[in-house]
Amino acid sequence: MRLALSAACSDSDEFGDVPVGAVVLDSSGVVLASARNRREQDHDPTAHAEILALREAAVGNRDWRLSDCTLAVTLEPCPMCAGAIVLARVSRLVIGTFDQKAGAVGSVWDLVRDPRQNHRPEVITGVLADECSELLRSFFSRQRAGGSTYRSASD
Repeated sequence: MRLALSAACSDSDEFGDVPVGAVVLDSSGVVLASARNRREQDHDPTAHAEILALREAAVGNRDWRLSDCTLAVTLEPCPMCAGAIVLARVSRLVIGTFDQKAGAVGSVWDLVRDPRQNHRPEVITGVLADECSELLRSFFSRQRAGGSTYRSASD
């Protein structure tokens, strides 16, 4: 999780991306991929940390099936990312803090553990939760204080 936190912090403020980091590790603990949110930077609604890390890991692994891998992410995945985790056959999902507004691994929905899924990863929650939560709190506090680089809906 510390690697995911480190990824979340790199360049997030410069582009205004919400600081979420994700790391994919193989079964022996070797890092296959590391990513942070880049929606603002890339102008891409799918550029969530989890999606970017899964893509990079699959390319490096030369297989879209990440069945012996662990994904560690600082914030509970959204429905899009939860779906990608299931589709990638990730074995273990480690989450820092919950997302009470859009979380899809227990907070609002629980897509990854739905018994109708053909694959359900092991889920571990609350790893370095205080640090993960504080990173987000600090970011949004700065945004409210006028440091926002987000465009308004009217732009």
